Amino acid sequence: MALFSIDQTKCKRDGICVAECPAQIIVQADKKSFPTMLEHGEEFCINCGHCVAVCPHDAISHVNIPLAACPPVEKSIPDAAIMRQILLTRRSIRQYKKTPVSDQTLTELLTTARYAPTGSNKQQVHWLVFRNPEEVHALAELVIDFMRIMLPLTSDEGTVRRFRRIVGAWDYGRDRIMRGAPHLVVTHCPQDLSFPAADCAIALTYLELYAHAKGLGTCWAGYFTAAANAYDPLIEKLALPPGHQCFGSVMLGYPQHHFHRIPVRNEPLITWR
Repeated sequence: MALFSIDQTKCKRDGICVAECPAQIIVQADKKSFPTMLEHGEEFCINCGHCVAVCPHDAISHVNIPLAACPPVEKSIPDAAIMRQILLTRRSIRQYKKTPVSDQTLTELLTTARYAPTGSNKQQVHWLVFRNPEEVHALAELVIDFMRIMLPLTSDEGTVRRFRRIVGAWDYGRDRIMRGAPHLVVTHCPQDLSFPAADCAIALTYLELYAHAKGLGTCWAGYFTAAANAYDPLIEKLALPPGHQCFGSVMLGYPQHHFHRIPVRNEPLITWR
């Protein structure tokens, strides 16, 4: 079966699929001809689904992207003002309720975040979700252990001061690693991808923005991510597949407090050319 086919009873030969194919493997000789795939085009197809999604006539079939599995775009997409409000009101949450997030909601977050763009549409972002608050706390303790080891080995005074404050807070019963979040979401992917760090960062951004829209809070777990790639006990705990690396993580839960103002930010650093 061909990777790409056209229903000639539906196709209007408008060339939209030709224009939108990022791999440029769909061609059309003229306006009287139907689009076709280049010879050996299968080799260069990235399975992005642009051809299926952009055709207004439902005339295109793709073996790996069945039309029936692609829901239509709803007309009620939030307008720019609503989207801007979501972006401006997202906060890094550092105080969480003990209320757990349901598996159904966690799954919804992840299935939405999988639509984040990835380099060459590889879609190789993997998710590791820690649902047990006690296990999340144990992961934080491993990060603290890593900091204790690094303190006498670190020459940068600013880093030393930060580590001491975080370790000191832990010793007094305050968790500044996971902030008491009930859940932790970790992204990892093969190290040999073209843009693994970017792929994971964009996917996590999709997740945290949708989480905010769902009334949840997130905060990037930077200290955890650094330790996850350097501290053997934590590496063993994560047990990622061979060749994979942790490229980002966020703590997740219901915010304990709500914010009522949008604080100012620095002016954008723009160079116009």
